[in-house]
Amino acid sequence: MIHPWHDVTPGENLPGEFHVVIEIPMGSSVKYELDKRTGLLKLDRVLYSAVYYPANYGFIPQTLAQDDDPLDVLVLCQEAVVPLTLVKARAIGLMTMIDSGKKDHKVLAVAVHDPEFNGFRQANELPQHRLTMLRRFFQDYKQLEGKAVEVDEMAPAEQTIPIIQDALQCYSEHRRRGFW
Repeated sequence: MIHPWHDVTPGENLPGEFHVVIEIPMGSSVKYELDKRTGLLKLDRVLYSAVYYPANYGFIPQTLAQDDDPLDVLVLCQEAVVPLTLVKARAIGLMTMIDSGKKDHKVLAVAVHDPEFNGFRQANELPQHRLTMLRRFFQDYKQLEGKAVEVDEMAPAEQTIPIIQDALQCYSEHRRRGFW
């Protein structure tokens, strides 16, 4: 069986374009998460708040972010994408959260093969309401669990480059040392 974190390439035009393995489709209130050992998706929880994911949510394969998980990506697309689908994406912004005391970066990207979104190059080109909804989701989605999350403003696309490169390098170092 192919492991979506370890066996799928992160892409050929990194960090400009990359593959994203979708875990959660846009519009879902179910939090699926990659089971790092098996590569399957597991049900983490049903969200406690009356909210839903405002974009397709997944990760870049062969990355390890500062929160000890693969690097998170929100993929804007006009359709909800089925979990474990591979989407070619391009970053347009970066939202950083502090969750359980750790930095948790969320790359905002567009699906390269979606004509409605693939023309966007920067998050600030999107309607302001869309950006407000994305940020508000992460401010609110853990509130009824009694967990506080701090969410920064959306940063420009160029700030994703060192984040993606660091996550790729961190993964490679862990893999070389035999962690997986």
